[in-house]
Amino acid sequence: MNFETAPTPEIDLTAPAATQASPELLRRAYRLMRTGDELARLYEENKAVTAKYVHATARGHEAIQLAAATCLGPHDYAAPYYRDDAMLLGIGMQPYELMLQLMAKRDDPFSGGRTYYSHPSLRRAGFPTIPHQSSATGMQAIPATGVAQGIKYLESQGVGLLQADPRDFYESGQPVPGLYASVPTGEYDDNSLVICSIGDGAMTEGEVSEALQMAVLHQLPIIFLVQDNEWGISATGREMRTMNAYEFAAGFKGLHRLQTDGADFLASYATMQEAADYVRARRGPVLVHARCPLLGHHTSGVRREWYRGDNLAEHTVNDPLPRFHEQLLAMGFAEDELQQLADEARATVQADYARALAAPNPDPATFADHEFAPPAVTEEAGERAPAGADKALMVDAALHAVDDILREFPEALFYGQDVGGELGGVFREAALLAKKYGDARVFNTPIQEAYIVGSTAGMSAVGAKPIVEIQFADYIWPGLNQLVEELSKSCYLSNGQFPVQSLIRVPIGAYGGGGPYHSGSIESTLLTIRGIKVVYPSNAADMKGLLRAAFLDPNPVVLLEHKGLYWSKVPGTEEAKTTEPAAGYVIPLGKANVFQPADARKLESGETCVVITYGMGVHWARTASRQFPGQVEILDLRTLNPLDWEAVQAAVQRHGKALVLTEEPLLNSFAESLAGRIQRHCFRQLDAPVFTLGAANLPAIALNVELERQMLPNPDKVAAALAELLGY
Repeated sequence: MNFETAPTPEIDLTAPAATQASPELLRRAYRLMRTGDELARLYEENKAVTAKYVHATARGHEAIQLAAATCLGPHDYAAPYYRDDAMLLGIGMQPYELMLQLMAKRDDPFSGGRTYYSHPSLRRAGFPTIPHQSSATGMQAIPATGVAQGIKYLESQGVGLLQADPRDFYESGQPVPGLYASVPTGEYDDNSLVICSIGDGAMTEGEVSEALQMAVLHQLPIIFLVQDNEWGISATGREMRTMNAYEFAAGFKGLHRLQTDGADFLASYATMQEAADYVRARRGPVLVHARCPLLGHHTSGVRREWYRGDNLAEHTVNDPLPRFHEQLLAMGFAEDELQQLADEARATVQADYARALAAPNPDPATFADHEFAPPAVTEEAGERAPAGADKALMVDAALHAVDDILREFPEALFYGQDVGGELGGVFREAALLAKKYGDARVFNTPIQEAYIVGSTAGMSAVGAKPIVEIQFADYIWPGLNQLVEELSKSCYLSNGQFPVQSLIRVPIGAYGGGGPYHSGSIESTLLTIRGIKVVYPSNAADMKGLLRAAFLDPNPVVLLEHKGLYWSKVPGTEEAKTTEPAAGYVIPLGKANVFQPADARKLESGETCVVITYGMGVHWARTASRQFPGQVEILDLRTLNPLDWEAVQAAVQRHGKALVLTEEPLLNSFAESLAGRIQRHCFRQLDAPVFTLGAANLPAIALNVELERQMLPNPDKVAAALAELLGY
């Protein structure tokens, strides 16, 4: 690989202040570049200790990363990637703090020892905010763009951004940390921006294109910083792509593009300041393509000598550290001064390493802390059945609940495919909301399920409260990567700093010939994802109370809404239409409801059973139970995670006989798992095996209504199971 080295820019005293690198800035940047070099050297020399957990360093990328740090103030947001330890030094993090994460120590400020080196999560006064992200091989582009979209939205509503209280920092009298403090202020410096850092190899991810599309479509305040070292792991650029990121970005009309020599601090500084000025002036997004040498290992577990050959020597010629050293000498800095800065960097790294080695490990007793943030709703509140209130369809109860939320919370917004404009959702579940609240708050998205889901992580980090919709459950699969990697793990891996407040509405279920791509049930898949909550109402009153509670919950919540219950048109679903609760009514997540009790006398004589179910299953069981008057209790779970296990146990113990009913194919389902759990923990109270009933074990629901009927449960099938169970 041949690098094209950009000429070193002269310091122009007539240039705009923001593009001049002051002697103080140059001095601090040089010391930090030396610090990064010392970190990499120390990690290599002590790899028996430091490589216990995998890590990568910035060697070769320090110049562009430090230049990027000059653009990040306390009011900004950043999404670094796993090679960005120099950027972290540049914003003011100490080597000691980085090494705490390297060694997975208790006081690691980013994760408390839960995730890899240079995987930061930071909400600290005086520093840019760094929301949690996964291993940053492309997936970070969507949450970072969601941050930018949240900034633009909250600015439009006059709502402040969610940031650490600056008084905690500035009243302490400390100087502003990081290189940003050494940069002259500009006209628009109070405007927040986002820097999303990414390797060129990750630019081929489809999710990156979704992020770029939305950044340009909505002209968001974000810089995509692409660090291009021509390598993936062992795959070279020519093996992975037909063009570099700068060329690729030309396809996104309205995306401002810049190129720079990422191994030259002065060139990188000028470019990044130009990009920041452009974004802060709210002229739109920018992509910066920076060419860098890769001088370290891919990671500590994939070493350069295994595959680099002569390429490493080619890259070493462009090492940013000796280049910066020579530039500073040419600008009048003394060799003795630079040596002193280098000595200070080495001494700091050595001392911090000794401290980090001695730092305590996490307490094993805390391993389960921060799966979720504490819920906002813990008790049922409000009027469930106000006097004189009309009955409402489930779809209208949902619409009214969202309407109430948008009216009450200016930080709330609602987006997804076809929910905006005239249509208001393919089920009219958002009818007229866009007209009422405007296109900034209720709007359509492209066909981008990954963006719809993943952007909520970024929105939440700045204080926006998104409600989003996946048009059909069968369409959620492209969004699962974001749901798993970015949303579900955020609270746990950030040690509680970044729970994701996200309400994801998903119409689900089969009826009337919806066919294979509009009828699926997905709850068992969702329930294998830890760190999210799954809610499944069966009637209008529960829909209104659960939707609001899900919105208020500080964690990711997937709300499954059965299409066949929306209008109560399916025979047997008339009771899904209920008296509409008052505005503000809430039901705590994780609380089941006895939808139908058994007769007390028959319960006492041992003639009863319980059907444990949710969604459409409640209504199948209700219809079937009419053949067994007083003998069937129906327990509506309402929330599948967290599960109201106490209610399940109590119901099974009351009756001694239980049927777990689901619409999903039964094999390996949530229903089978729950039945096994009941069998294990309630064995002594059972008078019969735990029965289960679900759909046939087929990969899709056929279009023909007769074939659909054969596959799915129905009241007759439920009645047959109940007859067998009661007669056991």
